[in-house]
Amino acid sequence: MVSLDEVVKYLDLELKTASIPDYSGAMNGLQLANSGKIGRVVAAVDASLPVIEKAAAGGPGLLIVHHGMFWQGTQPVTGAFYKKLKIAIEADLAIYSSHLPLDVHPEWGNNILLARAIGLENPTPFLQQKGMAMGLRGKWTGTRAELAESLQNILGGRVHLCPGGSETVSEVGVITGGAGSEVLKVVAEGVDAFVTGEGPHWS
Repeated sequence: MVSLDEVVKYLDLELKTASIPDYSGAMNGLQLANSGKIGRVVAAVDASLPVIEKAAAGGPGLLIVHHGMFWQGTQPVTGAFYKKLKIAIEADLAIYSSHLPLDVHPEWGNNILLARAIGLENPTPFLQQKGMAMGLRGKWTGTRAELAESLQNILGGRVHLCPGGSETVSEVGVITGGAGSEVLKVVAEGVDAFVTGEGPHWS
């Protein structure tokens, strides 16, 4: 068993949790404490009810998620939200959330991991917003169809390609979150292809 406080302190420092701006509902950092000791750490994208049920089955521990329990903002403690809290507390399961701090981390971040996986050369900061770079850009040689195929193989799922501009790609911008609405800003950055999580239907 290790101290929850020590692990949280390490995560907050390494991820720069307090200094990276984010959507208010992200509530980055420790969202739910436990009795103070953890014997295991598990990770998931969302703090959904099935995730918490599975994480709680192993006893006292820490669940680290990308989208935390308060993603929908202030809400009554009823229904699935009540069940999540009840199950986690009874299982002595602490929950820590990291959204943009994890996306932009230079070593463990979603942006850098995807950039490396698709083979971007010398990734550099991309698309400044709120005083920080939201993503990475780098050299990549091939066609947009080849890029889409590469992403599909890496991610293990369908990739939606919106063709535009040149078929040949030489520089790619990556923002792993939902940055589809930033298309006009991305165009101004001068990349040939933009890889992102999702976007609204009007983007």
